[in-house]
Amino acid sequence: MGIFRCPPDGTGGGERVTMADDSEITAQAETPPQGPGAKRPKALALVSGGLDSTLAVRLMQEQGVEVTGLHFYTGFCITEQQRRAGNPKAAGRPNDGLMAGENLGIDVEIVDISQEYLKIVTHPKHGYGANVNPCIDCRAMMLRKAGELMREHGADFVVTGEVLGQRPMSQNRRAMDIIEAEAGLEGRLVRPLSARNLPKTAPEREGLLDRDRMRGFTGRTRKPQMALADELGVDTFLQPAGGCCFLTDENFARKFRDFFAHEPDGTLDHDRIMLLTVGRHFRLKGGAKLIVGRNAGENAMIRSMAERGVLGGRVMVVEGHKGPSSAVFGDDAADLSTAAAITARYSDAAPGAIVDVRLWDPAAQSQAEGRRIAVVAGDDPAWDALRV
Repeated sequence: MGIFRCPPDGTGGGERVTMADDSEITAQAETPPQGPGAKRPKALALVSGGLDSTLAVRLMQEQGVEVTGLHFYTGFCITEQQRRAGNPKAAGRPNDGLMAGENLGIDVEIVDISQEYLKIVTHPKHGYGANVNPCIDCRAMMLRKAGELMREHGADFVVTGEVLGQRPMSQNRRAMDIIEAEAGLEGRLVRPLSARNLPKTAPEREGLLDRDRMRGFTGRTRKPQMALADELGVDTFLQPAGGCCFLTDENFARKFRDFFAHEPDGTLDHDRIMLLTVGRHFRLKGGAKLIVGRNAGENAMIRSMAERGVLGGRVMVVEGHKGPSSAVFGDDAADLSTAAAITARYSDAAPGAIVDVRLWDPAAQSQAEGRRIAVVAGDDPAWDALRV
């Protein structure tokens, strides 16, 4: 496995080199351990681009540790979803982990765990947080992978930006112990921001790290981190805190739960998950599901997925008017009529106008094929109750 070197422009491209080639690794000009036979410690650090992980790396660099970053791709990143949905702001934004690597002067490896991650999202051993975020299982998986890489490449320990008590599910003492044990990193997991309030780690006992040069942060306040950022000259990091995972989003959680409530034996792949992140979702009275695009990017995504056979449903558009592309799943005649009317609601058709909504199967040879459903454009307050 290789690492991606961050180029000066932060675009996320760059040369791919191996971690084993010390001559290729970016020099980190900090003070290495002194004395006869002293060894420069090596660590792998989980890097999100946020403040906590950035500060954790800087504290290690202050102690002369040679750090390589790991940035895990789960398939649930908000920025990536926005990029796929055609959001112009997201399209030009570089990878958060690579940007952090550039700012810190370290190499960052992108580790794709998206396929494995699907399993823990749907069946988390330790359950969910406030929404459908399997935080303990997620963290244990990432750190288990980090541990494998640590041993493969001869690093001494793994570093994270976790703060004791900052997150109620995954950063209480019991959860942190569970995560460390399940990751197989007992004694080799260093949390520099809370180190003074945690048991000594193996690198501390071996003299690779000085405990007094780490911190003892606890709780949810960000003031100590901001003060430390000023002290270390750190002024570039993602805002706000909390990562970019849409599993923590309440709106996504409702759609996720609705999917399994109506398809208990259903399976989620990344395309179906992407559909849960786009559009307005409605569960109609006869059980049909309707997804209405909210902008040109989402409309294009819905049509593209339909044409590739991803949806397993049909597509609706209002003829002769600007408006959304909708995906509808189900055959109930009343539901199809309601779906057509809701689609027309979000078009530019004048209220009270009779419009044709074209409904076609993705397998059709052209969009001209399929049936037409005549509806009266307008609004119905009852539709709001159908919104997922």
